[in-house]
Amino acid sequence: MPVTSVTKNTDSLTMTVVAEFPASVARLWDAYVDPRQLERFWGPPTYPARFTRHDVAVGGRSEYAMTGPDGDVSRGYWEWLAVEPLRSFEVRDGFAREDGSANSEMPSMRMEFVFTPQENGSRVTTTTYFASIDQLETLLGMGMEEGLTLAMGQMDEVIADLRTFAADIPTLAQILSDTQVRVSRVIRGPVDAVWRAYHEPDLLRRWLLGPDGWTMPVCEVATAVGDSYRYEWESGAQRFGFVGELLASAPPHRAVTTERMIGMPAETTNELTLTAVAGGTLMSLLITYPDAQLRDTVLATGMTDGMETSFRRLESEVLT
Repeated sequence: MPVTSVTKNTDSLTMTVVAEFPASVARLWDAYVDPRQLERFWGPPTYPARFTRHDVAVGGRSEYAMTGPDGDVSRGYWEWLAVEPLRSFEVRDGFAREDGSANSEMPSMRMEFVFTPQENGSRVTTTTYFASIDQLETLLGMGMEEGLTLAMGQMDEVIADLRTFAADIPTLAQILSDTQVRVSRVIRGPVDAVWRAYHEPDLLRRWLLGPDGWTMPVCEVATAVGDSYRYEWESGAQRFGFVGELLASAPPHRAVTTERMIGMPAETTNELTLTAVAGGTLMSLLITYPDAQLRDTVLATGMTDGMETSFRRLESEVLT
């Protein structure tokens, strides 16, 4: 068990959990900022978590759901208050409703995570700040201490798993629900450069092409929330494209758009998140489909293979 101490202080209204691991600070940091890794330990063993949003930036937000053995669901959120890469981050953690919004009927608390190097690894110190003694007692009575301790106990296995999250793993699509898919890949380049590659037409035309032989004759980028975009690709007599609207933008970390293939009625919502990790930038794309049938139809087209070809082109021709 990596947890070395749990200290509750009723004077300062805090609970501090210290855990030590035989891994570098960078490896431990990545376990928290990569939703694929975080969801493998954040929930207790019988209540695994699933993160559908994870914006590692001040003003960002994370949303997750923990599902119990009987199918009961407990939802939560983080509001990101401070981020010092490889040193610390601070969030407001609270209970959420089904739509992801804060449940004001339940308490929320401030949590600070501090990462420090040790002689044989690293340490994470998690301090929870409560608003009152009643809140402290209520949340501890709900099993917060046990849940956090059990969650931390699962981190050893995640941190030791270097291969699953390595930077050379190709594009991966994970089915999160009947309507949601998360596509992930570590792109070898800094966040700012990857953001520009997604939003500057001259750069997009150089890499967002899928299989060899295609060109991008139309590349109209949405630059402000509410703007529309239009992308079209061409190869010989073949031509197709997508249109949509920019719903939200927080450069260089997050952009949310709608997407519809030209000539087709079905529309998806795409949430792009870019996060700095060891090896480059973690690209996470959460796609929400109208139904499971369209989700499966799109995945069956070889979507991730085409994306992988584009990402390799991005690394070799734009980010070098």
